[in-house]
Amino acid sequence: MSTITTPTESPVAYRLSAVDRCDSCGAQAYISAEVNGSELLFCAHHGRKYETKLREVATSWHDETARLVDAP
Repeated sequence: MSTITTPTESPVAYRLSAVDRCDSCGAQAYISAEVNGSELLFCAHHGRKYETKLREVATSWHDETARLVDAP
């Protein structure tokens, strides 16, 4: 007899980790943008600073800054 279980909550998989560093200042990256086939990584501060210009030319935009909010 086999038992099949389904998890009630699936673990959240983040693409960016602590080893991914901001290209501007070296802090942990939470934003990734692809421009001309190259991936650019930014901390929340620099991602927001350059977001308007980057979104005009980026082919993809990945934002994990919600991870910075403390859980209740």
